[in-house]
Amino acid sequence: MNQKTLECTEVSKNFGSIAALHNVNLSLPEGKIIGLLGPNGSGKTTLIKLICGLLTPCEGSISICGHEPGPESKAIVSYLPERSYLPDWMTVLDCLDFFRDFYEDFDYEKAVGMLENLKVPAKARMKTLSKGTKEKVQLVLVMSRRARLYLLDEPIGGVDPAARDYILNTILRNYDENATVLISTHLIADIEMVLDEFIFLQNGQVVSYASTDSLREDLGKSIDTYFREVFRC
Repeated sequence: MNQKTLECTEVSKNFGSIAALHNVNLSLPEGKIIGLLGPNGSGKTTLIKLICGLLTPCEGSISICGHEPGPESKAIVSYLPERSYLPDWMTVLDCLDFFRDFYEDFDYEKAVGMLENLKVPAKARMKTLSKGTKEKVQLVLVMSRRARLYLLDEPIGGVDPAARDYILNTILRNYDENATVLISTHLIADIEMVLDEFIFLQNGQVVSYASTDSLREDLGKSIDTYFREVFRC
């Protein structure tokens, strides 16, 4: 039986009078790639930030491999935000050095290899790179850690279609059987081939959590088709 990497119990988060999340219960196993899917404003990014410890829930609890969000959990969680956060003055290699100094589990040689395969200029400054190339750099940094939980918020949103397959293969190849990958994305058709399970969020609540195999076998549908039916896209 798979161990649980992430446990969310009755998690709620309000921003003033707005309920971003309401009574979210999730139990995510290790060794799975899981899609966190939903329309805009459904609470996906809020949930990811709560798991990272960047936000604090108003109610409920979160546990990552037995740790509440904090220093212990951050040592085993690798987070890719939806926006660039690396300083413009840094070169790509500066970013690798920064991660190597900051994270004990960072694999420098793996990162260099991925940059070469993605044809990212290692000596270029971040300010000279396109939005898509900056996102490639951030993904390389995140996936070069030997983490237990990877949180990827729109990992392929800004990259060209030709690079998406490589990036998805990078995600597949760079986590082990003890890790969990949680991916938030709008590009469901592009990413569903790598998903073992999926979560649908709507209005801050979980409306569906199932395996991709059961969806295909029981209903004969893809995640993209099912998503369009549930949310009437």
